[in-house]
Amino acid sequence: MSGLFGSLSQSVRALNAQSRALETAGNNIANVNNTSYARQRVVFGDRGTVLTPQGAQSLGIEAKAIQQLRDALLDKQVLREIGLTASISAEDSAFAKAQAALGESIDRAAGADSTSGASGGLTAAITEFFSAFQAFAASPTDLGERQALLQRANILAESLNLADSRLAQVQDDLDAAIEADVSEVNDLLASVAELNSQISRFEINAPGSAVDLRDQRQAVLEKLAGKVAIETRNSTTAPGQIEVFARDSAGAEVSLVASASTTPATVAFSGTGLLADGAAITLTGGAVKGALTARDGAIQTLRDSLDAFAGQLVTSVNQAYNPTGATGNFFVAGGTTAGTLAVEGSITASSLKASDSGAAADNTIAAAVAALANRKFSTTGTPADLIDGTFSQFYSGVVSDFGQAVSSATTRLESQENIEKLVRQQRDAVSGVSLDEEMTDLMKFQRAFQASSRVISVIDELLDTVVNRLGA
Repeated sequence: MSGLFGSLSQSVRALNAQSRALETAGNNIANVNNTSYARQRVVFGDRGTVLTPQGAQSLGIEAKAIQQLRDALLDKQVLREIGLTASISAEDSAFAKAQAALGESIDRAAGADSTSGASGGLTAAITEFFSAFQAFAASPTDLGERQALLQRANILAESLNLADSRLAQVQDDLDAAIEADVSEVNDLLASVAELNSQISRFEINAPGSAVDLRDQRQAVLEKLAGKVAIETRNSTTAPGQIEVFARDSAGAEVSLVASASTTPATVAFSGTGLLADGAAITLTGGAVKGALTARDGAIQTLRDSLDAFAGQLVTSVNQAYNPTGATGNFFVAGGTTAGTLAVEGSITASSLKASDSGAAADNTIAAAVAALANRKFSTTGTPADLIDGTFSQFYSGVVSDFGQAVSSATTRLESQENIEKLVRQQRDAVSGVSLDEEMTDLMKFQRAFQASSRVISVIDELLDTVVNRLGA
């Protein structure tokens, strides 16, 4: 196909190719703020060569395909970092709720042991309880001191009850959040399977051409990684499809999306972890892991510590208040947890006793209870106590330990967010849209299009001369 008609055909193909390149550059610019979009470029290629009387001649250029610029390894690394960030973020959020439930202010910036009691907090309630007993011991016949003591005792019991109830509610809320996340996980797995199927159909004769669907699938995978840690790989049996799987405790694969089937695994919450079609999944990242870590870790430890505090308080105060075991307890004997601690209902301001003798000047019992404020307990003693140190020291340690968990989560979250940001920047260097680069390409393809148009215009003039004017 030599001569002017051959040149005209080549120029038309060049116009089509440069037009496709212009469209692609425009599409890249339009998606500059789309975080799920991977930059695209046109792959140019020669249509082939034919033999002419003048020798071998090219059939011209064409746009063979639209190529998506993605680095599979960076995509996988982003999925891992998203999972870790989501896990720590969920843990940090749960601790913030638990801190509010505890009623204590924890300064995250100042360090683990920077704590202060909020208004009506347990720190103040503990101090005021023993101070009230000390005042009662100093004035055992004063009705006002008796009423104040009962009020402080009830405030302490109610504060512990409320703290335990709120912490339990935080744990229940975390369970509800996990259930919601699991429901979303199943929806996302179904989306991945459906996108796999669509990509397979669109790419049956053009592998790698369904670039927009691949972007959608990657965005779904990133949302999924934010809920539960996953791994992916390209299918070896179904081109264009990917397989999604997790791991069990032994490191074996637990299939979530298989390329051979459009039906993904069903994920369920067992109460202690996740099951995929009945197989237990080991959680290494994602919001579900963070929620479970907080629920069964620092928050449960906090509740256990409050139970130990309440148990020691009931045992010690009752022993001091009722040394013979025959004159009635101060706290309900069975209420040895933070959630069940209560003052005996039979105790009133008039029946409150400062001593067993009943003598006006006898304050032995009141003084014995007040002295508990400074008594040091030990879990290694004989018999072993439930706490170590004084009541105030133990509770301060409980808050400090929780403060360390809060501070650690905050620090780890900041560090992990920086790591994720760095990995995303590395991926964006490959897949992200650069306006400067796209504008340069736009001008380059525009010039190429104009040049091809000019060639066609020249050939048109030549053909007009040959056909219409040569004879004249």
